[in-house]
Amino acid sequence: MTMSAAPDILPVADPPSVVTVMLPRPQSDAAAAITRGVRRMLAERGLRGLVEFPLANGRRADILALADDGEVTIVEVKSSPIDYKTDQKWPEYLDFCDRFFFAVDTDFPVELIPADCGLIIADAFGAEIIRSSPLAKLAGARRKALTLRVAQVAMARLHRVEDPGFRIAE
Repeated sequence: MTMSAAPDILPVADPPSVVTVMLPRPQSDAAAAITRGVRRMLAERGLRGLVEFPLANGRRADILALADDGEVTIVEVKSSPIDYKTDQKWPEYLDFCDRFFFAVDTDFPVELIPADCGLIIADAFGAEIIRSSPLAKLAGARRKALTLRVAQVAMARLHRVEDPGFRIAE
């Protein structure tokens, strides 16, 4: 028996010619464009984000991002004034982040956004922080639980991409 340098690899069935993997996505094209620009800007600043992140209170944050130091940022995307006026769930996100921002496009009437919230202006290619968010540090236990949940959700989504025929829940 000869020893090979690499372990034997079992053959795998050919993947289907077309694979569709469903990942969370913003509800409208306008929201998707804002989300894309915000995620690009956050990534340039060293924050990595997930869209439509499920929080422990049953809400879903449009974008939840983690910094290298563990700071948690939530960004609520508003694609229109009507979207802002009819969806007032955002205060329920504040207990799950250190910083909270609204992200809107250049045509949005920014006077609608509360002055005590961060403000980002975005398009599909990038974003700019117009008003910084106040810092409200999370409690250590909540930060630990949230960070673990981020890792689990991210790995479940990656698994769906890498193995699209397998169903895994977030």
